[in-house]
Amino acid sequence: MKYIAAIAIIAAASIGYAQPVDLHTTIDPIFGLAPVVVSNNTAQTTKAIDLANYPGCEFHIITGVLADSNATFAVTLAHADSITDPTGALVSSSAVSSDSLIGTTASASFDYSADNTVKKIGYIKQKRYVQLTITPSGNTGSAPLAVIAVGRPYIRKGS
Repeated sequence: MKYIAAIAIIAAASIGYAQPVDLHTTIDPIFGLAPVVVSNNTAQTTKAIDLANYPGCEFHIITGVLADSNATFAVTLAHADSITDPTGALVSSSAVSSDSLIGTTASASFDYSADNTVKKIGYIKQKRYVQLTITPSGNTGSAPLAVIAVGRPYIRKGS
């Protein structure tokens, strides 16, 4: 009888995880970096992501077909309490420490073999603004990239 009760408790607990989740009205996509094709080693940096209404965000890095057979792409994050203007640079920025990340910059970084993939890294808000930078190395081919941030607001605005 004890075993039957234990199975029933486990089954009841698992039902809670199977419930549908409404992501549409609980998260916000935040523009990061427009799709761009990089054919050299020029760093690509997102706009400053304003986290005034968010406890953090998740960056999604989208790649296309990466043509160079030896290119690597290092991901870094910087944060600051202010920016020069709404589309401007961070003022007095600093590198984001690992204790403010969900995941690692190493796991978000990629190389030429990451065709048509999405890499991700989360940021736990320590400062109001955050930016992600992708720095290519050894890239002489075509590297299509884009970045979107996803946030879950403290208070949901009317939809």
